[in-house]
Amino acid sequence: MANVVVIGAQWGDEGKGKIVDWLSERADVVVRFQGGHNAGHTLVIGNRTFKLSLLPSGVVRPGKLSVIGNGVVVDPWALIAEIERVRADGVAVTPETLHVAENAALILPVHGAIDRAREAADSGRRIGTTGRGIGPAYEDKVARRAVRVCDLADAGPLRAKVEALLIHHNAQLRGFGAEEIALEPVIEALGAIAPRVLPFARPVWEVLDEARRAGQRLLFEGAQGFMLDVDHGTYPFVTSSNTVAGAAAAGAGFATGGLGFVLGIVKAYTTRVGEGPFPTELTDATGRRLGERGHEFGTVTGRPRRCGWFDAVLVRQAIKVGGIDGIALTKLDVLDGLQAIKVCTAYRLDGQEIRRLPAMAADQARVQPVYETCEGWSESTRGARSWADLPATAIKYIRRVEELIEAPVALLSTSPERDDTILVRDPFAD
Repeated sequence: MANVVVIGAQWGDEGKGKIVDWLSERADVVVRFQGGHNAGHTLVIGNRTFKLSLLPSGVVRPGKLSVIGNGVVVDPWALIAEIERVRADGVAVTPETLHVAENAALILPVHGAIDRAREAADSGRRIGTTGRGIGPAYEDKVARRAVRVCDLADAGPLRAKVEALLIHHNAQLRGFGAEEIALEPVIEALGAIAPRVLPFARPVWEVLDEARRAGQRLLFEGAQGFMLDVDHGTYPFVTSSNTVAGAAAAGAGFATGGLGFVLGIVKAYTTRVGEGPFPTELTDATGRRLGERGHEFGTVTGRPRRCGWFDAVLVRQAIKVGGIDGIALTKLDVLDGLQAIKVCTAYRLDGQEIRRLPAMAADQARVQPVYETCEGWSESTRGARSWADLPATAIKYIRRVEELIEAPVALLSTSPERDDTILVRDPFAD
């Protein structure tokens, strides 16, 4: 049986939480491999709704091991708060059911302060971050000055590391005219949180290797989406980590040859939160209709998502670069009742038709979508659990999407409910 990597193939918010939860029934271990607590997943299970930010979506499944890999930046206070929140909802989270990579970098209060100061600065360019410190924490990791989970175990060296970190970042805060972060409160807060975090710390690479050798099935869960990848997305309006499937190996300490099937999660239309180019964005009544029917608000931020038609150019690029073997198509029911549905098949730039997103931000902002129109359907697809339950025109739309993105639909989600899912191709059987 293959392992499976799940990544978003648009700008995030594609419905990865539900799909990972659904797949986790077939997995033994669920692994988060990048991002931070800026990535939100909403799970609807019966009459209960779980909103997760840092914990792997599989945490709500009894008997599954959840793992936060070294590629994730971890806010220790947010981690413990989320653990307590899901415990209050009846989910058992213990050091036996949740492992956190001992070499994962920490998000400290100064990172959030820097993040917010940058967004508030009158620089003429906003990225639209969540202000939770994810970007600055990744910067410190790359600059080799990060404080890591394992550092919580030794107060002496920890103090020296935090002091050096604050010297660097307080200079920036002064430049922004923002309040500096004092050393002692941070040291005191870390001293209080350390005993609560350290029981979860493990050499995750070793845990995953043992699971692989034992023949267990691993499910790797990415955050955000391909178009937010720091290298391949709509730079600079991107996240601070790689969101492609290959990041699962580096972000979990797992051999690339064992990753297995790559499943890309794709909405039947397109959404985006925050700043940056969006070629198929709709600012009219249709865009508002998609947002209202799809309940398009960010899980973490609560910000309304920008909505638009399905962009086959972006998804095809994500599939080719991201190594996606098949997609899970979500929120098909949001399109119910539309007489005509448009799909972007190419862009027009300076009078020429192109089939890729250009790298330059200025060109990304100028491209014009080239559409073809598909026939809509009046029947409801919500809750469908087999192809026989779908209108013929809805199936025709799905088939056209497959042709345009050059990848098959492996799963089809027809509502947020766990069981409203049509399995076309089992990723774990590949």
